[in-house]
Amino acid sequence: MSARHFIVAALLALAAGAAAADADPAALPPPYQPAPQTLSGTIRIWGHGAFAGRQDFIETLVRSWEAGFQRHYPQVQFENHLSGTAAAIGSLYTGVGDLALMGREIWPNEVAGFEEVYHYPPTGLDVVTGSLDVRNHGYAIVIFVHKDNSLRKLTLAQLDAVFSASHRRAGKAALTWGDLGLVGEWKDKPVHPYGLSISRGFAEYFEDAVFGGSRLWNPEMREFADQAGSKGGGIDGGQALVDALAVDPLGIGYAGLLYHNSDVRPLALAQDERGPYVEPTRQTVLDHSYPLTRKITMFLNRAPGQPVEPRLTEFLRYILSREGQEAVLRDGGGYLPMPAPLAAGELQKLEDQP
Repeated sequence: MSARHFIVAALLALAAGAAAADADPAALPPPYQPAPQTLSGTIRIWGHGAFAGRQDFIETLVRSWEAGFQRHYPQVQFENHLSGTAAAIGSLYTGVGDLALMGREIWPNEVAGFEEVYHYPPTGLDVVTGSLDVRNHGYAIVIFVHKDNSLRKLTLAQLDAVFSASHRRAGKAALTWGDLGLVGEWKDKPVHPYGLSISRGFAEYFEDAVFGGSRLWNPEMREFADQAGSKGGGIDGGQALVDALAVDPLGIGYAGLLYHNSDVRPLALAQDERGPYVEPTRQTVLDHSYPLTRKITMFLNRAPGQPVEPRLTEFLRYILSREGQEAVLRDGGGYLPMPAPLAAGELQKLEDQP
């Protein structure tokens, strides 16, 4: 191993150790209990994995899940097509895939494509918590303001008032900082909204989580797209956004904590005015108390009233077990595990009749 590779490996190990230290073992799901029957056959997984076979997003974790599962069921084989989220849902409705692993939230047109073929929606189970601040790992969406702005917290309805055009949550627009609760010299000053490109998956997530499903954005919002060839750093739209906020005290924008500028700071968020208002931290993302925590979902084709194939059921049960979620900490590269109560709720979807 070269010196450079050794240093990279050491840093990754330290990061994994820090994540493991943050995760209380008691908060993880119970250990996996194998099914009594023998399982065989092939599980075909399509979707999120690695970029051009080089940049690993989640493929190492998927292979870790598969290896752990095969220790219980050596006759089950896996066929991976982890070249990108764009292929995931299509694999289900064309019949070439069994599980579709998404690297982002599912889009309405993907659901519509599936329903056009089968006349019912795909079934999705959240299997991993997104990261706090790792690019391409479902990082939590964070709201930033200039450091000189005295605002410290917002509700999702107030975000809707700033960023949407339909205001399903808020009922009206927030045009001035007084509309968001500031007084004095700030009261009548205009709000300048900043956001990532609305063609990105982040926008779909924001529309569902904040706008109540509306697809209408504030036309005054200034968008920041990644520059051509962007793979992180200063040419990412998120970094350009926080740098622009740093010179605009009247600005407010959404991006992620992987982007830094000492002249901006994040806000605490709450589902509604009753609170609690929660800061974006590793722990609040890990326990899902931060309102804009994201999830990674696996979808499958389950006809109404029909059981899930046993090998798929057991593989999903393994993923959402303690062993599967410990693998997230070990091999997830920044992804975080699903807390026990939420994992149990996802597994219940396999029992419920759709």
